[in-house]
Formats: sequence, C-alpha cells, structure tokens
Amino acid sequence: MSLHIPAMEPIEGQRSIASPSTHDLERVRLDLLTLAPGEAFSSSSEDRELCLVVMGGQVDVQAGSHAWEALGQRANVFGGPATAVYMPPGTAFEVRGAGELGGELAMCQAPAPEGADITLIAPNDVTVRDVGSGNWRRSVQDILAKVPASTLLLGETINAPGNWSSYPPHKHDTEIPGEEVVLEEVYHYRFDPPGGFGVQCVYTEDRSLNEAMLVREGDTVLIPRGYHPVAAAPGYRLYYLWVLAGPRRLMRPHDDPAHAWVKAVEPMLK
Repeated sequence: MSLHIPAMEPIEGQRSIASPSTHDLERVRLDLLTLAPGEAFSSSSEDRELCLVVMGGQVDVQAGSHAWEALGQRANVFGGPATAVYMPPGTAFEVRGAGELGGELAMCQAPAPEGADITLIAPNDVTVRDVGSGNWRRSVQDILAKVPASTLLLGETINAPGNWSSYPPHKHDTEIPGEEVVLEEVYHYRFDPPGGFGVQCVYTEDRSLNEAMLVREGDTVLIPRGYHPVAAAPGYRLYYLWVLAGPRRLMRPHDDPAHAWVKAVEPMLK
C-alpha cells in the first residue's frame, strides 16, 4: 500500500484520513472534522486517547464534564500555535462549529491503557522552538509537551520556503535501549500559499523502502518506519501536523549516520 494519501475534497463533517483499519499502521489514527456554525459532531474516545487540534476557525467543545466556547485563535495553521483539547480513553465529547465561519479540527488518536486528565491546551501552553540551522532551520510546536499522555505525541512544524525539516534524516523504528524507541508517525501537510508543494522522502538504510513523494495541500504521508526528511519548495511555507504513537511515549530518534555530521557545523550556520 502506498505511503502517500492524496488530499480529499473538502466536505463538512468527518473525513477519515489514516487509520490502522485501512492503512499500514498499528496505532495512529487521524481524522479531519469540518463544522459549519452551529453544526455538531458527537463521539467518544473509546479505548484511545484523543487530541482535538483546532486547525482554523472556532469551535465549542464539551468533553466529559468540561465545556469551552469559541476555542481557536487562528484563521489557519499558519496563524500561530494551536488550541487543542486532550481526552483520555472513555471520554464522550461533542464539538460544534462556532463564530461566523465554524471551524476545522484534526482528531489525533492512539490506543492507550490509560491517559491524563481532560486538558485544554491554549496557544501559550504549546512549546515552540526553532530547530536546526541554515536551510534546515524550522519552527517546531509541541502541542502535548505539558500533558502526561500515555502513548500519544503530536505537534506542528513549519518550514520556511526552500527549507528542510526532519533533518538530519532520522528514524524511530527500532528498540535500542538508550538510543532509539519505536514510534510510527503520520504527517499531514498544508502550504502558504495553498498552491505550493514539497518533497517527502521515506527510506531505510538497505533501501528496501525508498520513496520520494510530491506532497501538496491536504496530503498525508504514513511513516511506519524509515528515515523521513521533508523539504518545502522555494516560495512556499510548508506546514505539517505530526502524530506519533508507540509502545512507549518517548521521543528518541536515531539520525542517519551518513548525514548526522551537519550538526557539527550547526553553530557556524546560525
């Protein structure tokens, strides 16, 4: 099965993007939800922990006994850090489009034996940092950095035009104590302006997996294994939502030894 999932036509309501039931995944599930003002969507996290990420617009959210109105402070994913709501397994929730335009959300999920408390994540709760140097410098925004979730990791990365990220190329598909942990991942892309494109590579050391994919607005790529650098075309900012899960909730990637040397020259490039 292809790792590249092309964009679907925008529609109101729920769109299933990637899931273990239909794709080469074991844990991560990603759905998009677009709600007009006043339109509602109800569901439950069931046996998964779930994070609702407001991609743009505004929504009202009720999760368990918690309720919030008009969540969302950005028109689109390039408008600053996200607003999100984290839920543990077994949480019933309802989302309703708010404001004049309603809202779009990403529903990011992974199976979990337990989870943290229901948590509102405001933009100032998101950990934002610049990573890398030169033309591999990017903004990484960790949405769940302050939430003690069980398995789920997620955030957003923005590449300046022409810049690379997930660089040096890294992977997280092998359990090596103290060096690397197993995490599968999904990337979902947006561009500014929306007509842009990028190149996503996914490869293993033995090249049994060796793909380079042209990604456009609304596309998604599965990363069950392998190194996975991504580049933005000149003239276009590239955004991707990243969602990871594995047996352990620990971010410990392994850089490709052939390219890890660039970190040694990083201070000279700043």
